[in-house]
Amino acid sequence: MRTRILPKMLNCEVEEYLKDRDIIIVPTGTVEMHGGMPLDSETVISEAFALKMAEQADALVLTGLPYFYAGATASGRGTVQVSVRQGIDYLGAIARSLLRQGFKRQIYISFHGPAHMTCSPMVRDFFDETGVPILYMDLTMEMGNAGKGLIRSIDSFHAITVGAYHIMGRLSDVPLTTEFFHTEPQTVEPFQRLFGLAYQSGSIGYCFGDPKDHMSTTAIPTEERRQELALEGKEIIERLVDAMDVKKTVQEMRDLEHFQSQLMERYPWMPAAYERHKGKITRPLG
Repeated sequence: MRTRILPKMLNCEVEEYLKDRDIIIVPTGTVEMHGGMPLDSETVISEAFALKMAEQADALVLTGLPYFYAGATASGRGTVQVSVRQGIDYLGAIARSLLRQGFKRQIYISFHGPAHMTCSPMVRDFFDETGVPILYMDLTMEMGNAGKGLIRSIDSFHAITVGAYHIMGRLSDVPLTTEFFHTEPQTVEPFQRLFGLAYQSGSIGYCFGDPKDHMSTTAIPTEERRQELALEGKEIIERLVDAMDVKKTVQEMRDLEHFQSQLMERYPWMPAAYERHKGKITRPLG
Protein backbone atom coordinates (compact mmCIF):
# COMPACT_ATOMS: atom_id res chain seq x y z
CA MET A 1 0.00 0.00 0.00
CA ARG A 2 1.46 3.36 -1.05
CA THR A 3 0.21 5.13 2.08
CA ARG A 4 -2.26 4.47 4.89
CA ILE A 5 -3.02 8.15 5.47
CA LEU A 6 -6.39 8.77 3.84
CA PRO A 7 -5.87 12.45 2.87
CA LYS A 8 -2.74 11.41 0.94
CA MET A 9 -4.53 8.65 -0.98
CA LEU A 10 -6.26 8.75 -4.33
CA ASN A 11 -9.98 8.14 -4.32
CA CYS A 12 -9.50 4.93 -6.29
CA GLU A 13 -7.05 3.68 -3.65
CA VAL A 14 -9.65 4.23 -0.93
CA GLU A 15 -12.27 2.40 -2.99
CA GLU A 16 -9.88 -0.51 -3.50
CA TYR A 17 -9.23 -0.70 0.24
CA LEU A 18 -12.95 -0.67 1.06
CA LYS A 19 -13.66 -3.67 -1.16
CA ASP A 20 -12.78 -6.05 1.68
CA ARG A 21 -11.77 -3.90 4.67
CA ASP A 22 -13.52 -1.24 6.73
CA ILE A 23 -11.16 -0.02 9.49
CA ILE A 24 -10.13 3.59 10.03
CA ILE A 25 -8.21 5.12 12.92
CA VAL A 26 -8.91 8.77 13.68
CA PRO A 27 -6.33 10.61 15.82
CA THR A 28 -7.62 13.80 17.41
CA GLY A 29 -5.47 16.41 19.06
CA THR A 30 -4.94 20.01 20.02
CA VAL A 31 -2.90 23.06 19.19
CA GLU A 32 -1.78 24.31 22.61
CA MET A 33 1.22 25.63 24.51
CA HIS A 34 3.54 22.74 25.25
CA GLY A 35 6.79 23.97 26.79
CA GLY A 36 9.71 23.61 24.38
CA MET A 37 7.74 21.44 21.96
CA PRO A 38 5.61 22.62 19.00
CA LEU A 39 1.99 23.53 19.68
CA ASP A 40 0.66 20.48 17.85
CA SER A 41 2.68 17.98 19.92
CA GLU A 42 -0.29 16.01 21.23
CA THR A 43 -1.81 15.88 17.74
CA VAL A 44 1.42 14.47 16.29
CA ILE A 45 1.75 11.90 19.09
CA SER A 46 -1.79 10.69 18.34
CA GLU A 47 -1.07 10.55 14.60
CA ALA A 48 2.12 8.54 15.13
CA PHE A 49 0.31 6.01 17.31
CA ALA A 50 -2.51 5.85 14.74
CA LEU A 51 -0.08 5.11 11.90
CA LYS A 52 1.61 2.29 13.82
CA MET A 53 -1.78 0.89 14.86
CA ALA A 54 -2.96 1.01 11.25
CA GLU A 55 0.06 -0.97 10.11
CA GLN A 56 -0.86 -3.71 12.57
CA ALA A 57 -4.60 -3.77 11.87
CA ASP A 58 -4.48 -3.16 8.09
CA ALA A 59 -6.37 0.10 8.61
CA LEU A 60 -6.35 3.60 7.20
CA VAL A 61 -5.72 6.80 9.16
CA LEU A 62 -7.66 10.06 8.94
CA THR A 63 -5.25 12.85 9.90
CA GLY A 64 -5.71 16.61 10.09
CA LEU A 65 -7.87 16.95 13.22
CA PRO A 66 -5.89 19.19 15.59
CA TYR A 67 -8.49 21.73 16.69
CA PHE A 68 -10.48 20.53 19.69
CA TYR A 69 -11.01 21.43 23.34
CA ALA A 70 -7.61 22.32 24.78
CA GLY A 71 -8.64 22.99 28.38
CA ALA A 72 -6.39 24.66 30.93
CA THR A 73 -3.85 25.74 28.30
CA ALA A 74 -6.31 28.33 26.93
CA SER A 75 -4.25 30.94 28.81
CA GLY A 76 -1.51 30.47 26.17
CA ARG A 77 -1.62 32.88 23.23
CA GLY A 78 -0.73 30.03 20.88
CA THR A 79 -3.53 27.76 22.09
CA VAL A 80 -6.55 27.31 19.83
CA GLN A 81 -9.55 26.69 22.10
CA VAL A 82 -12.69 25.02 20.72
CA SER A 83 -15.61 24.23 23.00
CA VAL A 84 -16.39 20.68 24.03
CA ARG A 85 -19.81 20.87 22.38
CA GLN A 86 -18.38 22.17 19.09
CA GLY A 87 -15.86 19.35 19.10
CA ILE A 88 -18.51 16.69 19.73
CA ASP A 89 -20.67 17.97 16.89
CA TYR A 90 -17.77 18.27 14.44
CA LEU A 91 -16.33 14.86 15.24
CA GLY A 92 -19.80 13.33 15.06
CA ALA A 93 -20.29 14.74 11.57
CA ILE A 94 -16.98 13.16 10.51
CA ALA A 95 -17.97 9.83 12.04
CA ARG A 96 -21.27 9.79 10.16
CA SER A 97 -19.49 10.64 6.91
CA LEU A 98 -16.99 7.84 7.43
CA LEU A 99 -19.81 5.37 8.05
CA ARG A 100 -21.55 6.41 4.82
CA GLN A 101 -18.24 5.95 3.00
CA GLY A 102 -18.01 2.37 4.29
CA PHE A 103 -15.80 2.62 7.39
CA LYS A 104 -17.80 0.63 9.91
CA ARG A 105 -14.89 -0.02 12.25
CA GLN A 106 -13.85 3.42 13.51
CA ILE A 107 -11.27 3.88 16.28
CA TYR A 108 -10.76 7.36 17.72
CA ILE A 109 -7.58 7.96 19.70
CA SER A 110 -5.99 10.89 21.50
CA PHE A 111 -3.00 11.59 23.72
CA HIS A 112 -4.67 14.75 25.02
CA GLY A 113 -5.98 14.26 28.57
CA PRO A 114 -9.31 16.13 28.26
CA ALA A 115 -10.12 14.53 24.87
CA HIS A 116 -12.44 12.06 26.58
CA MET A 117 -14.92 14.91 27.10
CA THR A 118 -15.22 15.22 23.31
CA CYS A 119 -14.73 11.65 22.10
CA SER A 120 -16.64 9.60 24.66
CA PRO A 121 -19.99 11.46 24.29
CA MET A 122 -19.62 11.30 20.53
CA VAL A 123 -19.14 7.52 20.35
CA ARG A 124 -22.08 6.92 22.71
CA ASP A 125 -24.44 9.21 20.79
CA PHE A 126 -23.24 7.69 17.52
CA PHE A 127 -24.21 4.21 18.68
CA ASP A 128 -27.66 5.32 19.78
CA GLU A 129 -28.16 6.96 16.39
CA THR A 130 -26.73 4.27 14.10
CA GLY A 131 -26.47 1.03 16.05
CA VAL A 132 -22.79 0.81 15.09
CA PRO A 133 -20.31 0.57 18.01
CA ILE A 134 -17.28 2.75 17.29
CA LEU A 135 -14.42 3.04 19.78
CA TYR A 136 -12.50 5.70 21.68
CA MET A 137 -9.08 4.69 23.02
CA ASP A 138 -7.52 7.04 25.56
CA LEU A 139 -3.76 6.85 24.97
CA THR A 140 -3.03 8.40 28.36
CA MET A 141 -4.78 5.41 29.94
CA GLU A 142 -2.92 3.01 27.69
CA MET A 143 0.32 4.48 29.01
CA GLY A 144 -0.67 3.19 32.44
CA ASN A 145 -1.88 -0.16 31.12
CA ALA A 146 0.10 -1.40 28.12
CA GLY A 147 2.93 1.01 28.93
CA LYS A 148 3.89 -0.42 32.31
CA GLY A 149 7.64 -0.80 32.44
CA LEU A 150 8.20 1.19 29.24
CA ILE A 151 7.82 4.67 30.72
CA ARG A 152 10.80 4.86 33.03
CA SER A 153 10.94 8.63 33.61
CA ILE A 154 9.65 11.98 32.40
CA ASP A 155 12.39 11.81 29.76
CA SER A 156 10.62 8.75 28.33
CA PHE A 157 7.54 10.90 27.86
CA HIS A 158 9.57 13.56 26.05
CA ALA A 159 11.18 10.83 23.96
CA ILE A 160 7.71 9.70 22.87
CA THR A 161 6.97 13.24 21.71
CA VAL A 162 10.19 13.51 19.70
CA GLY A 163 9.74 9.96 18.42
CA ALA A 164 6.26 10.83 17.15
CA TYR A 165 7.63 13.71 15.07
CA HIS A 166 10.25 11.31 13.73
CA ILE A 167 7.60 8.75 12.71
CA MET A 168 5.55 11.43 10.95
CA GLY A 169 8.60 12.72 9.05
CA ARG A 170 8.71 16.00 10.96
CA LEU A 171 11.69 15.64 13.28
CA SER A 172 13.15 18.99 12.21
CA ASP A 173 10.03 20.69 13.66
CA VAL A 174 11.28 19.88 17.17
CA PRO A 175 13.47 22.85 18.16
CA LEU A 176 16.89 22.57 19.72
CA THR A 177 16.48 24.30 23.08
CA THR A 178 17.60 24.23 26.70
CA GLU A 179 15.30 27.03 27.88
CA PHE A 180 12.19 25.13 28.97
CA PHE A 181 13.40 22.77 31.70
CA HIS A 182 12.40 23.66 35.26
CA THR A 183 11.34 22.02 38.51
CA GLU A 184 8.84 24.64 39.67
CA PRO A 185 5.39 23.47 40.84
CA GLN A 186 2.36 24.44 38.77
CA THR A 187 0.68 27.69 39.75
CA VAL A 188 -2.58 25.74 40.17
CA GLU A 189 -1.01 23.25 42.59
CA PRO A 190 -3.13 24.51 45.54
CA PHE A 191 -6.28 23.34 43.74
CA GLN A 192 -5.21 19.77 42.92
CA ARG A 193 -7.78 18.29 45.33
CA LEU A 194 -10.58 19.92 43.35
CA PHE A 195 -9.13 18.72 40.05
CA GLY A 196 -8.98 15.17 41.36
CA LEU A 197 -12.71 14.96 42.09
CA ALA A 198 -13.44 13.86 38.49
CA TYR A 199 -11.48 12.44 35.57
CA GLN A 200 -8.94 14.50 33.58
CA SER A 201 -10.02 18.16 33.61
CA GLY A 202 -13.69 17.22 33.94
CA SER A 203 -14.25 18.40 37.51
CA ILE A 204 -14.11 22.19 37.31
CA GLY A 205 -13.21 24.96 34.90
CA TYR A 206 -9.75 26.52 35.21
CA CYS A 207 -6.71 27.66 33.26
CA PHE A 208 -3.00 27.54 34.00
CA GLY A 209 -1.47 30.66 35.50
CA ASP A 210 1.88 30.44 33.71
CA PRO A 211 3.16 28.89 30.46
CA LYS A 212 5.59 26.85 32.58
CA ASP A 213 2.64 24.88 33.94
CA HIS A 214 2.41 22.98 30.63
CA MET A 215 5.17 21.89 30.60
CA SER A 216 8.78 21.47 31.67
CA THR A 217 10.69 20.12 28.66
CA THR A 218 13.91 18.15 28.70
CA ALA A 219 16.93 19.93 27.27
CA ILE A 220 17.59 19.20 23.59
CA PRO A 221 20.81 21.09 22.98
CA THR A 222 22.03 19.31 19.84
CA GLU A 223 20.82 17.45 16.78
CA GLU A 224 22.52 14.35 18.17
CA ARG A 225 20.43 14.50 21.36
CA ARG A 226 17.27 15.07 19.34
CA GLN A 227 18.05 12.02 17.20
CA GLU A 228 18.75 9.96 20.33
CA LEU A 229 15.35 10.91 21.81
CA ALA A 230 13.65 10.26 18.47
CA LEU A 231 14.92 6.69 18.24
CA GLU A 232 14.10 5.99 21.87
CA GLY A 233 10.60 7.40 21.49
CA LYS A 234 9.93 5.53 18.25
CA GLU A 235 10.84 2.26 19.96
CA ILE A 236 8.56 3.01 22.92
CA ILE A 237 5.64 3.84 20.61
CA GLU A 238 6.13 0.64 18.61
CA ARG A 239 6.34 -1.49 21.76
CA LEU A 240 3.25 0.18 23.20
CA VAL A 241 1.28 -0.50 20.02
CA ASP A 242 2.44 -4.13 20.09
CA ALA A 243 1.14 -4.41 23.65
CA MET A 244 -2.22 -2.87 22.68
CA ASP A 245 -3.03 -5.80 20.33
CA VAL A 246 -5.00 -3.73 17.84
CA LYS A 247 -6.06 -6.77 15.78
CA LYS A 248 -7.75 -8.23 18.86
CA THR A 249 -9.45 -4.90 19.53
CA VAL A 250 -10.91 -4.80 16.01
CA GLN A 251 -12.18 -8.37 16.30
CA GLU A 252 -13.81 -7.56 19.63
CA MET A 253 -15.51 -4.59 17.96
CA ARG A 254 -16.96 -6.94 15.34
CA ASP A 255 -18.09 -9.37 18.03
CA LEU A 256 -19.70 -6.58 20.01
CA GLU A 257 -21.61 -5.36 16.96
CA HIS A 258 -23.02 -8.87 16.43
CA PHE A 259 -24.03 -9.05 20.09
CA GLN A 260 -25.69 -5.64 19.96
CA SER A 261 -27.58 -6.54 16.78
CA GLN A 262 -29.14 -9.45 18.64
CA LEU A 263 -30.07 -7.16 21.52
CA MET A 264 -31.77 -4.73 19.17
CA GLU A 265 -34.10 -7.53 18.06
CA ARG A 266 -34.97 -8.30 21.68
CA TYR A 267 -35.19 -4.71 22.89
CA PRO A 268 -36.58 -2.59 20.04
CA TRP A 269 -37.04 0.40 22.33
CA MET A 270 -33.25 0.84 22.51
CA PRO A 271 -32.46 4.12 20.69
CA ALA A 272 -30.40 2.40 17.99
CA ALA A 273 -33.07 -0.25 17.38
CA TYR A 274 -35.82 2.38 17.36
CA GLU A 275 -33.98 4.40 14.73
CA ARG A 276 -33.22 1.28 12.68
CA HIS A 277 -36.89 0.29 12.53
CA LYS A 278 -38.13 3.84 11.99
CA GLY A 279 -39.85 3.98 15.36
CA LYS A 280 -41.98 0.86 14.86
CA ILE A 281 -41.72 -0.87 18.23
CA THR A 282 -42.77 -4.51 18.15
CA ARG A 283 -43.18 -7.07 20.93
CA PRO A 284 -39.74 -8.15 22.18
CA LEU A 285 -38.63 -11.66 21.29
CA GLY A 286 -38.16 -14.32 23.95
